[in-house]
Amino acid sequence: MFAEMDMLQFFELLSYLVTIVGLPLAIASYLIEKKKERQNDNEEIYQRLSDEYREFLKLVLDNADLKLLRTEGAQIELNEEQKERRTAIFGILISLFERAYLLVYENDMDKQSLRLWRSWEDYMREWVRRADFRAALDTLLEGEDEDFIAYLKELALEETK
Repeated sequence: MFAEMDMLQFFELLSYLVTIVGLPLAIASYLIEKKKERQNDNEEIYQRLSDEYREFLKLVLDNADLKLLRTEGAQIELNEEQKERRTAIFGILISLFERAYLLVYENDMDKQSLRLWRSWEDYMREWVRRADFRAALDTLLEGEDEDFIAYLKELALEETK
């Protein structure tokens, strides 16, 4: 009977140890895995958005007559058809920027998220420096997310100072 009691106490002690050590370890392991998953998801989102921006740049190259790769904007007079294509391309760009803003931007970002966001902010700053893009912003931003509108307009203001 003494041996049975010792064995019972031994298993009870083991169950306490599992509860005290194992449960927090399992929770910590779960949280670490979730953080890695979130980071992988963020990087996948960033990669997809980057691919879309690369496709956008191909569209810009296909419309080289619009001179959209010049940082100062086109210094040529565009005809009506060219103006329409430029407006459509700017619309695609605004849509891409808004998607990036909604999927990547947060008010309180960790170091990795901030690093990913900064590249998008650089793209946005590059485009809002263009007078022709800024001139079209009010029309392009109609119906877009209010926070995104405020963010992009603030960037445009900063870049024109």
